[in-house]
Amino acid sequence: MHSFLPAKRWLPLLLAPSLAAAPAWAQHTVIQAENVRYEYAQVLRAEPVYQTLRATSMVERCEQSSMVSPEEDEERRGLSRVVGAVRDVLTPGRGDQVEDGDEDCRMVPVEREFRRPIAYDVDYVVRGVKYRSRLPNDPGNRLRVKVAVTPVVPGGGAE
Repeated sequence: MHSFLPAKRWLPLLLAPSLAAAPAWAQHTVIQAENVRYEYAQVLRAEPVYQTLRATSMVERCEQSSMVSPEEDEERRGLSRVVGAVRDVLTPGRGDQVEDGDEDCRMVPVEREFRRPIAYDVDYVVRGVKYRSRLPNDPGNRLRVKVAVTPVVPGGGAE
């Protein structure tokens, strides 16, 4: 008499050859992700992008206090100003001395502004097509670019 094996026993024996072939089948269907090549693009323009920084510092400002009226001060400007300048140059240490009551000094805030380039907006051409990228440095006349070509496979999810 023939005895039949229950389905639980013969099903794995039927599937074993197909499972053994699966790794070999997967090896033949490996698709290269992309084709990559490096070229040089012609740079059309590189425009710096600036960061503006502001800093406030306290500086001492002194003004000469004058007991003279504005009309008298106007008369003293010409010759006496020249004589005073010559006297200050010829008298050693005179320019460094401050006589009490001659100057009114106070601390005033002075705001300074600094600009520094932080990046470059670069326009360039690759195979007749214009592109723009923001780069950390000025590339000069030529820019090395990576040209990658990836096939679009229908039903592959990437479109």
